[in-house]
Amino acid sequence: MMIEVSPVEVVGWRQQAEQCLLAGNYAQAADLYQRLIEAEPETKMHCWHLGLALLLQEQEAEAQTVWMLAMVEGNSSQVQQWTAELVSVLEAEAEQREESHDYPTAWAIRQHIREIAPENLTNLLHLMQLSIESGTFSAENLANLGVIPLLHGATRDTVDSDLLLQSLKRLLAIAPLEPITLDFAAACLKHRSQVLEFVLVLMHRAIEIGNNMGQPLVAVDYAKRCLEALPNNLSILGHLSHFYQNANHHTEGIEAARQYCTIARALPDQVFGAFLMLRSLLRAGGYWDSIFPIFEHQDVLIEELVNTQVEPLDQATVFQLTTSTFCQPYIRDSLVKNRLNQNRLMQVCQSSVQTYSRELVDRFQQGFATRSTRRDGTHPLRIGYVSHCMRRHSVGWLSRWLFNYHNRERFHLYGYFWNSQELVTDSLQRWFMERVHHPRILGRDSQEIANRIFEDEIDILVDLDSITADIICEVMMLKPAPVQVTWLGWDASGIPAIDYYIADPYVLPDYAENHYAEKIWRLPQTYIAVDGFEVGVPTLRREDLDIPGDAVIYWSGQSAYKRHPNTVRSQLQIIKAVPNSYFLIKGINDEGSIQQYFLQMAAEIGVDSSRLRFLPDVAEEQTHRANLGIADVVLDTYPYNGATTTLETLWMGIPMVTRVGEHFSSRNSYTMMVNAGISEGIAWTDEEYVEWGVGLGKDPQLRQQIAWKLWKSRATAPLWNAKAFTQQMENAYEKMWEMGR
Repeated sequence: MMIEVSPVEVVGWRQQAEQCLLAGNYAQAADLYQRLIEAEPETKMHCWHLGLALLLQEQEAEAQTVWMLAMVEGNSSQVQQWTAELVSVLEAEAEQREESHDYPTAWAIRQHIREIAPENLTNLLHLMQLSIESGTFSAENLANLGVIPLLHGATRDTVDSDLLLQSLKRLLAIAPLEPITLDFAAACLKHRSQVLEFVLVLMHRAIEIGNNMGQPLVAVDYAKRCLEALPNNLSILGHLSHFYQNANHHTEGIEAARQYCTIARALPDQVFGAFLMLRSLLRAGGYWDSIFPIFEHQDVLIEELVNTQVEPLDQATVFQLTTSTFCQPYIRDSLVKNRLNQNRLMQVCQSSVQTYSRELVDRFQQGFATRSTRRDGTHPLRIGYVSHCMRRHSVGWLSRWLFNYHNRERFHLYGYFWNSQELVTDSLQRWFMERVHHPRILGRDSQEIANRIFEDEIDILVDLDSITADIICEVMMLKPAPVQVTWLGWDASGIPAIDYYIADPYVLPDYAENHYAEKIWRLPQTYIAVDGFEVGVPTLRREDLDIPGDAVIYWSGQSAYKRHPNTVRSQLQIIKAVPNSYFLIKGINDEGSIQQYFLQMAAEIGVDSSRLRFLPDVAEEQTHRANLGIADVVLDTYPYNGATTTLETLWMGIPMVTRVGEHFSSRNSYTMMVNAGISEGIAWTDEEYVEWGVGLGKDPQLRQQIAWKLWKSRATAPLWNAKAFTQQMENAYEKMWEMGR
């Protein structure tokens, strides 16, 4: 029955009820809404709010009864309208709860919305996010929500694109490897209004999944979905090829690279496309007949690019070009040609970076000038090390000795662990973080990294990545530190903003200074030293490999990149010339083209395939080093020598044969052998390489003499004195700083 009340009273009750809801006085609010219903029974909004007040008192059954009774007399059109009103009231309350981080209450309200409007996508997306926020998310729960089929059937206008994008980001953050996340992403890509934004989010996460998480095949799935949304997109194709290659799906990686090259029209894209093809073919192994002409074509493209490029390149293109010469030292031993390509390309890239980032570059330079006037000469030098390899990686295993012995009174150490995550699970990376004064965990934003370095007022920035990392190339081009140095990770990058490249008397020839953009800083003995390596228990035995106890075992443990046909031919000639010898080839993780490549070349040279053994990689570095003990002689690769593998070989006291060339990568083993105190096995021609290999195989006494020299060298050689090496590096830093002031 309708009661007589004045309009003023009704307005007053309504205002009081709203205030009670806001204040959490739900019982009083319910009483007021009950009065309003009696005063205005036709106003259904009072019923929706009464039910809400009851719900907030955890009287769920009563709330549902109120809502049901309010709708029971309506026709289908009225019920549809009333349902929309009720959902609107509940959504407003849920949003307020979410803003105040009252997630349990928001969850309860949205579950009621789901019962009332089970196909309300906005509500379901909020429920998904609430489950993530509360830590109750599971793939099964997401499937039960039914979001994905609804997304597939929804029209563009029925989905809030911003909410959908936010939901995708949250899901990718919490469950990137779950198959249902990929399904959700595919459904999101159906909504073309913001397809580019969705693709950018997905590809950014795919790169992290493929690189940081070591799941390249999952990254492949994401990239393929993005390619369906944006067919023939060069950036996606480039990443897809990389993911396939890293997953050892070589045929697919080559095909994606070939598709990239077919579509590429702009000259910078063609240069990068040639690199994609070279990388995919080198990783697969055995494609050298195709590699050489592509490499020659890339030379022509680079020359044309550096001679004709006038307009600044965009950031994405710069990133591509900085890594495009990565394959050079694996294919050609020519310091002059390789450095010319590298330096000229990096000059073009740096010019572009300093154009589109002019304001940032100017701020850094002005900051250096200001600091120099207030620099305290007694303050320890601030040394910043930037790398994604300060972890269980060859660069990490070698550089750790410098960090171990650094004088922390003379130097304050900063570690820039980019492309890292807050939760560090790598034991060696944690070790590095404990050895620096200031560890910085950073993402993949080059300008953010550069800003952090600049704000830390680093005096000398040491790059351990060189051109293996496009992001760090841009960081160095921005020049966030007054003195910049490249060491260890690769050959010099050729970036004009880098001042010095750390070398020694042997790893670069005397005439190298004429061909480097950086000033070569030669340490007095060696550019790297370690105190040794941890060695585990071997898992390889002759009897397991069906090799006689009196046989001579040759070993070569390198990636497919380094299997240049001239070197493989020389290695097999050694095997052929030494009776009762066997060749262990480590690092072959499948029975694809690289294995067939060895078998085919062995047949051409006349080596029976029964004398070859193909060994996969092992998970633990200590086991790998222990397994080296099975070898009588290690055969190095050329034109790209071993580095960490050479050090491990020498530490284990095993004779080795290396071929010395012109550039850094073809002289690594040479400087290490010299600094370990041996000359036996150092060859300057292909013929000498074979001669040394055969001679060592046939002369067990010579092998014993070399092994004995190597064992004795542990106590005296510069290569095994990391403390003295660290002092030489620190002296170099201080001299660099004095010269740069």
